[in-house]
Amino acid sequence: MPEEVLTAPRVITGSATVADGAVVLGDCTVVWAGTAGELPGDYAALPRTDYPGSTIMPGLIDSHVHLGFDGGPDPAARMRAETDEQQLVLMLRNARDLLGVGVTTARDLGARAYLDVVVREAIAAGLARGPRLVAAGPPVTVTGGHCWFMGGEADSEDDLRRIVRTHHKRGADLIKVMATGGFMTAGSAPWYAQFTADQLAVIVTEASRVGKPVAAHAHGLEGIRRAVRAGVTTIEHCSWVTETNDRRFDEQLAAQIAERGIVVCPTINVNAPYVAELTGITAGQYVPALRDLGVRIIAGTDAGIDNTPHHQYAAGLAAMVTLLGLAPADVIAMATTEAAAVLGVGEVTGRLAPGYDADLIVVDGDPLADITAVGRLRRVIARGRDYVPDTGRFDVSAPGTPFADPDHPVDLRLITEATRRRQA
Repeated sequence: MPEEVLTAPRVITGSATVADGAVVLGDCTVVWAGTAGELPGDYAALPRTDYPGSTIMPGLIDSHVHLGFDGGPDPAARMRAETDEQQLVLMLRNARDLLGVGVTTARDLGARAYLDVVVREAIAAGLARGPRLVAAGPPVTVTGGHCWFMGGEADSEDDLRRIVRTHHKRGADLIKVMATGGFMTAGSAPWYAQFTADQLAVIVTEASRVGKPVAAHAHGLEGIRRAVRAGVTTIEHCSWVTETNDRRFDEQLAAQIAERGIVVCPTINVNAPYVAELTGITAGQYVPALRDLGVRIIAGTDAGIDNTPHHQYAAGLAAMVTLLGLAPADVIAMATTEAAAVLGVGEVTGRLAPGYDADLIVVDGDPLADITAVGRLRRVIARGRDYVPDTGRFDVSAPGTPFADPDHPVDLRLITEATRRRQA
């Protein structure tokens, strides 16, 4: 039943940008969207809220988060030290932080003890506030491999089949596999391919049997190659790292990614400008080349990793524009319609259209001209319910710069230290 009309100079619906637009909201869905001048008479008597100088747009989607990481200087150490109960409290708080900056859908790509499934269900039932979650459960890794402490170790082909089946049994939405090592685990190298192509294919085949996509964490060139050969659904990071920690783009392999319809989530976040300045390495530097070859890109920040709190989402989008030269309209699509489709929720969110969930934000200014406008929130609505961000938690007054966080101040010294560890 229609309940409210919102109007603004711009409405980004996901299929078009409407000038002098209006959106009609029902109990939990969008009832109508279009120009205010064409608003059907049936809705004329509804309460109306005007947002001059603003833009109404779909809620944002972070396609790569870790609710169990705190975004501080050593999130892995905190996770290993905490009980499951402590982790659950942290994850619920991080979910609120995401929603507080307009992220109405998120994909959690690695949590301990299926706690992300617990959080997903609590949010869906209205027992907690946070974004709609797509949950992967513990990431599949080799014994002692990247993020082994999340509980997803498996080595033999039988082990791999068993863990996929267990994830399915426990309610995971997808399978996350660590195709390579990573930066956050002692004894793990990001260029090291952890599984053979045949082992990855076992995971993909078994996941397909139970109707689940596979997201492959892959920094190193060989790990990317094996993930492509196995036919994963998405490649996370896709950093093209070599054994000397250089970056080597393989155009032929990139063309195969495009041909096979594999989607890349390059996990560009608030730290990208500072890492580029300190090291000369630009996160996602090959994204334009991938797009030129026809590879689909979605937005994700790896929220929760070192010095990357969950409330810094908007700055990751800004970095995609300022560092990579992408058009704001394309970045917004990567963070809404494209991401929704890839995450399997494209029939319910990512657009402002009749029948879609009422997931939307109102921002000051025009994000199509200035992408940092997505950080200037006036209103957040998730599945028809307003959300007022927790006050005093952090300052988001300057999108695109490190935000003040009372728990974990982010400054160049912390970023420098983390970067040096990763380059070692």
